[in-house]
Amino acid sequence: MTGSAGRTPEKRPAFESPGDLVRPVGYDPNMPRPAAISAGAGLVMLRVVAGFLWLAALALNWGDIAHSVEVELGEDVKLTEDAKTIGLALILAVGGVATFLEGVLAVLIYRGHNWARVLVMLYAVVSISAAFTTWWVGGQDIRVETTLVTLSLDILVLLALSSRQAAAYARRKQRR
Repeated sequence: MTGSAGRTPEKRPAFESPGDLVRPVGYDPNMPRPAAISAGAGLVMLRVVAGFLWLAALALNWGDIAHSVEVELGEDVKLTEDAKTIGLALILAVGGVATFLEGVLAVLIYRGHNWARVLVMLYAVVSISAAFTTWWVGGQDIRVETTLVTLSLDILVLLALSSRQAAAYARRKQRR
């Protein structure tokens, strides 16, 4: 395939040096928003929806979950209703705040903030690594009911937000 001038377009190498990857991109504050940023922010919002659905499912099944924890701890341990309620409230509060903050980061990514893009990519790497570690060490299955949806969304978020176009857009106002 030839370019507009009748020559072959330059191919990108399969491996690029770290120096080339961290070199600042061109200064263009009027750069249009690339599809990778829109897709990445949309995928982060889907992850937010999945997080709130997971919290809702946890709240609805909390009685069974608390009972299975009691069984795991043994017959000597009996959780009071207050302890179960406090445990659920604590999990829902921390999970709700974390999920809400992830939604705020999605909006910031869409608006072109590089630090939010990098923070979400770091979170995705930690989340993917945690899912792999629990599978490898603990033998926990990756299923639709557990981590498959969030794991696949994390991988897609990482792919979208780590693209050259996404980096260029997020760093478009930086001068060399």
